[in-house]
Amino acid sequence: MKRHLWGPTAPVVGLLAATLVLAGCGSGGRDGDSGGEGEGGGDTTGVTDDSITIGGHFPLTGVAAPGYSEIPVGAQAYYDFVNDAGGVNGRTIDFIVKDDGYDPSKTTAVTDDLVLREEIFAMVGGLGTPTHRAVVDDLNAEGVPDMFVSSGSLQWGDDVANRPTTFGWQPDYEIEGKIIGQYIAENLPDAKVGLFLQDDDFGTDGESGVRQFLDDQIVSVQRYTSGNTEIGPQIAALQADGADLVIGFNTPAYTALTQLNGLGLGYSPQWFYSNVGSDPTLVGGLLANFSEGAVDGAGALDGVLTTEYIPAVADSDSEWTQLWNEVWDASGEDGELTNFNIYGMSQAYTFVQALVAAGEDLTREGLIAAMEEQGGDFAGPNLAPYRYSADSHLGISGMRVAELKGVASTPLTPVLVTDIGDAEIVEDTSGQDEDGPAEGGIPQ
Repeated sequence: MKRHLWGPTAPVVGLLAATLVLAGCGSGGRDGDSGGEGEGGGDTTGVTDDSITIGGHFPLTGVAAPGYSEIPVGAQAYYDFVNDAGGVNGRTIDFIVKDDGYDPSKTTAVTDDLVLREEIFAMVGGLGTPTHRAVVDDLNAEGVPDMFVSSGSLQWGDDVANRPTTFGWQPDYEIEGKIIGQYIAENLPDAKVGLFLQDDDFGTDGESGVRQFLDDQIVSVQRYTSGNTEIGPQIAALQADGADLVIGFNTPAYTALTQLNGLGLGYSPQWFYSNVGSDPTLVGGLLANFSEGAVDGAGALDGVLTTEYIPAVADSDSEWTQLWNEVWDASGEDGELTNFNIYGMSQAYTFVQALVAAGEDLTREGLIAAMEEQGGDFAGPNLAPYRYSADSHLGISGMRVAELKGVASTPLTPVLVTDIGDAEIVEDTSGQDEDGPAEGGIPQ
């Protein structure tokens, strides 16, 4: 089995050159083992009789590496599990991961390398809102399936006409904002709400959803730029504006930084972090690290509110968590299974299901068609159903609100589902969260 976790590379060619090369030679392909055109006329780049080569860009180093670097490790563990059982239709999955350091310019370079030199069949799980934005249109222009972007930005699934090969996976930030906003409006109607937002689609989409329910309760909006760790002025402004409940659409490092700055200011509002920034184990470790041991990170997020849409490590009764532990044990990885590993495994399970749906005569076009025709009915660990169709490439349709205590959480709502815009929020009745894994842990 192949395992690639490579560091940054120099670009093979510039983005313009990449476009010219690809336009000049079609889909390319390795002579004798993968070609641009299959027997049915479809694009089979990256596919051989016995393998499928896919790629992903992730921050293995840099400010976003804590936690996020564990996602492709989890995905690889599941692909190894599938490969050891014979792969998908007799093909093993070769997952090539490249480090972009959460830097869009590096994302462009490593994507060029994956598409041109590695000749991947599909990009799978590419992480980050600002980073993936740098490459999404070029992947679509070249017909590369751009599967399950690790980000909840609307741009991955709400523009099928212009981005027909791109699919989201996790709940988008707008519906998460709506569910958070409704919960606060119904349960904390007197709260003075502050928003702490990453200054890109992550924060913008989340704010859009929140404001549908909390526009009159918001007293302060503060934004940060990823990479700038000096957020003291923003936290001080939230305090000065009287925010007694702060909603954060931010990455885990900035959850730790908000906690650290709040402690320094004697500011202790009710914190409500989006799912992205709420992993208690990771945040606790970061908080202890950032404070150089002055703050004990254990239980740092006790009482914090958040959302959840897949079972976590602490959900030991879940058949999905039991499967992920089995996969982790079989992979031979060191260390304990983390929620970020589980995210990668869950996403990989969905991709394997898409490969199965696409059939033995695998092409890029066939994969996209299978997602649009069957993806909305895919099973999986997601608590709410997918929204995939010919008209929408948005992913999971809902989540529930929970309160953190230690490394575990207590659900405060049932699973709630909705869609973007003014779609109503309703309790999910699909039974999605009651389904367990396929027999043997691999979709059939």
